[in-house]
Amino acid sequence: MEKSFYITTPIYYVNDVPHIGHAYTTCAADILARFHRLLGERVLFSTGTDEHGQKIEKAAQEAGLSPQELVDKVVVRFQELWKTMHIEHDVFIRTTSEEHEKVVQDFFLLLQRKGYIYKGEYEGWYCVPCETFWPESQLDERLVCPDCGRPLQKLKEESYFFALSRFTEPLLRYLEEHPDFVMPESRYNEIYSFVRGGLKDQSISRAGLKWGIQVPGDPDHTFYVWFDALINYITVAGFGRDEAQFSTFWPWAYHLVGKDILRFHAVLWPGMLLGAELPLPRRIFAHGWWTVEGEKMSKSKGNVVDPYRMIAQYGVDRFRYFLMREVSFGLDGDFSEKALVERSNADLSDNFGNMVHRTLNMVFKYRDGVVKKPGAYEDLEWEELLQDVKEKFFLSMERFAFAQALENVWRLIHFANRYIDQKAPWRMFKEGNEDLDQVLYRLLDCSRIVAVFISPFMPSTAAKLWSLIGMGEQFEFSPKIAELEWGRGPEHYRVKHPEPLFPRLT
Repeated sequence: MEKSFYITTPIYYVNDVPHIGHAYTTCAADILARFHRLLGERVLFSTGTDEHGQKIEKAAQEAGLSPQELVDKVVVRFQELWKTMHIEHDVFIRTTSEEHEKVVQDFFLLLQRKGYIYKGEYEGWYCVPCETFWPESQLDERLVCPDCGRPLQKLKEESYFFALSRFTEPLLRYLEEHPDFVMPESRYNEIYSFVRGGLKDQSISRAGLKWGIQVPGDPDHTFYVWFDALINYITVAGFGRDEAQFSTFWPWAYHLVGKDILRFHAVLWPGMLLGAELPLPRRIFAHGWWTVEGEKMSKSKGNVVDPYRMIAQYGVDRFRYFLMREVSFGLDGDFSEKALVERSNADLSDNFGNMVHRTLNMVFKYRDGVVKKPGAYEDLEWEELLQDVKEKFFLSMERFAFAQALENVWRLIHFANRYIDQKAPWRMFKEGNEDLDQVLYRLLDCSRIVAVFISPFMPSTAAKLWSLIGMGEQFEFSPKIAELEWGRGPEHYRVKHPEPLFPRLT
């Protein structure tokens, strides 16, 4: 039976321009989607924008626009960035769509029928910029938001509540039975400890706020932006309108989120799903934050990393590679252009690019650009290395350990560079050694295999390499990636004139 894989990013709030954090999460999701397509699986990859809430309503008023006009204008920033970054999502969901509005209302009615919704009065300390209520137990005498540091407002208003407290024990049991439900492990421990402390019912509506999805049957209330936003994942999967698609993808859902929104995804969202008697996602992975040269990013400091500028200056594949290779996914990382240049020169220019360029040059110099597959093609050291690389690459990708996956691919590249030095094809040509064809074919085969491994991470580079070694103008790989083996290349490699994949940066 064909497997399915459904990967999501958070839907990004449209009150800001896209930055490195947005690029990081979406690039990771794109890599996973591409990898699972190589495995021959049915893949659904969604991203999108979160377009409701008080902040949007206020910003629209200040700009002299309607909220819909504002979000229509801002959402283009995200859509254009994903094109620039070569993000191949299947769905871009907007929470202002009629389809999503219906799903949110239907989901609320489902929870209501099951007895998990009630109307009451909420009083608490509220952060307008974060659109979040904070319990006094999490505040100090300053009464400022624990997330953004801004002053809180004391609000008391009528609200609909979701009875999250009734799911403390069921969610605790689920966490105990599924230790990889939340990753990495440090985040799992954080969530487990939070749930064990007991859950409280959650206010899910606001009275008087117009820019949002209306609570069915009560025009005075709209849903909190977080309640609306979380439901986007089942909207995309087909909940309530395409049961075949929903049953195909929802049981295989994986959420990528930043660590700042983990509790919404790993506590509130599972509680809502348990209440609706729907399956929980397979995994929720919370990655870390990027600082910039040791400092937190902020507009006031002027150090927010602009993905457009990075791509214009260094190229999209260098940027994608750096994001995934520099820091273990799940940990915090520090961004600097100096580190990007050094990583690119060392890994991409001096190692990967150098291996490919040397190989192609030798094929042209010694075989006029054509190398025939040799009869004997066994080399135990190469065979064992590839099998070990594949095994560790797949394991790393399963655990979203992108840096480790790339590190294993680079073992092949390092080995190929040493192989060139050891075999010295220039000397073999001079001596008329008949094994030269086998050496050159092995190096081209290594380039073919590396192209497939790196294609989720650097799709443009993989396609260019594919073309350079004569595999075709379109990157097409029919066999599953797990079947990559030596000697499965063409009968003849007819290569193109070499051109540097990654010229050194200065």
